Parts: sequence; structure tokens; C-alpha cells
Amino acid sequence: MSGPLDPDFEGRLQRVERIHRKGGGFEAAGTLGRSQSHVKPVRRSYLRSALLVAGSFLLIKSLLLMQIGATDYQDRVARLKTGGYVERAGAYVMQMDPVTVWVAEKLREILKGS
Repeated sequence: MSGPLDPDFEGRLQRVERIHRKGGGFEAAGTLGRSQSHVKPVRRSYLRSALLVAGSFLLIKSLLLMQIGATDYQDRVARLKTGGYVERAGAYVMQMDPVTVWVAEKLREILKGS
């Protein structure tokens, strides 16, 4: 479409084209555009993941101990100790410790009360 345009509008168009030729973006003054958004790398905490895995194993061990009882639990762990490398490693992880016994007792009290 040809014809006389508003001189202010023509000036703005020329300014935008000049900015684009210089490599400028489409950001208006005062806005938070691409030049302002910097994605910071997320630092993963391996300690948090390790604690979550350890807590999950502790909870599973405690639930098993609570459900099947101490003597049957010890028998099953003893059977694991006679197996291969994987079973022996499982027996080492699943052996009863004071924390597991304490958590199992607390879980028994909580579930007995409800």
C-alpha cells in the first residue's frame, strides 16, 4: 500500500530496521526478554538422593520385620547368607540393626493404634 505515512511511524520503522540490521532483538525497553532470561544450571545433590534411597531401604526392612516377626526375618536373612554373591550382598543389607528394630516397633505402635 503506497501513500504518505505518519512521519513518527516511519521513523520508528527505520529505527527498528536499523536495530535488526545490527543484530538487535524484538524486545521493548523495560521488558524481561531473551537478554534477561539466564537459565542457571541446576545442581543436583547426590547426598539427598542417597539419603532417600537409604531411607526407603530402612522403611522396607522395618515393614518386613514388623510384618513377619524377628525370628522368621532372621531365618530368611540366614538363608540369604548361604546363597551366591548377590544373595550374600542382600543378606548384608537386610540384616537387622537397632534402627530397623526401633522403626519397626514405632510402626507397629502406630498401626496398632489405628
